[in-house]
Order: sequence, then structure tokens, then C-alpha cells
Amino acid sequence: MTAPRADGARPVQILLAEDNPADVRLIREVMHDSKILNEIHSVPDGVEAIAFLRRQGQYAQKPRPNLIFLDLNMPKKDGREVLREVKADEDLRRIPVVIMTSSEAEEDIVRAYDLHANCYVRKPIDFAQFHRVVREIESFWFTAVELPPT
Repeated sequence: MTAPRADGARPVQILLAEDNPADVRLIREVMHDSKILNEIHSVPDGVEAIAFLRRQGQYAQKPRPNLIFLDLNMPKKDGREVLREVKADEDLRRIPVVIMTSSEAEEDIVRAYDLHANCYVRKPIDFAQFHRVVREIESFWFTAVELPPT
């Protein structure tokens, strides 16, 4: 677990389940410039996401995230499967899940909410819009919302 700062604040722990290295880099850059103290842990597929959340193997000492950014289209186990497992697990279901995906399919949106996603965000293609969207997510989840304790 990350040690608190001198003022007692602990970083917000974020799990980023995303297989696109460019998107991971961009989200990290935007969040790095944040006024919100955060620590981003990224995994490239759904199998790793579940292992991280359950603190298995190499993730045994990792902190429980306060928020999950989840891509739907990942290798090994897609985001829909990860979301289903997270929301079915009594120890994990309270962690808010933000779907961040390029999918505009209505069936993906409906299914994500049916599986109890907390919100569904389409990743913009344009860099400036992507930056703005990540900032808006950050502002909402880290200033307007009270996250559950880990």
C-alpha cells in the first residue's frame, strides 16, 4: 500500500485495463498532470485485470483499486467478462467501473449497464478530445463523487 503524504492524503488507486499502449500512455500523461494524487496500475488484458483485482501471483502486494477504467475489447478475456466477474464478486462489486472503449455499438452500451457498469465512455479519436474526456472523468470521479473505502 502506498504511504500517505505528509497531509495524510493517500493516492487514489486506479486500475487501467487497456491493451492499447498509446491509450495507456495518454491516460497516464493526463492523470500525471492532475491535481488529484493518483497511482495508475495498468494491465494489458482481462486475465491480468482479474489477477490484479484478486491480488494473485505477481499482484499479491498491489493495493485494491478505488476505480477501474476498463476497455471492452481486450485479449484473453474481454472487458465484458471482466465486468461480469467483478460485479458478481462480493469483494469487488463496490469498485466503480468506468467503461472506456471505442465501441459505439448500442448492444455494448446496453450490455455494459446490464452488467452494472458505473458509466460508459467512448474514447475519442482526436487527441484534444481524448484529453478533455479523461479530465472530465477525473473531475467527476475524484471531486464530485465519494468513492467507497477499499
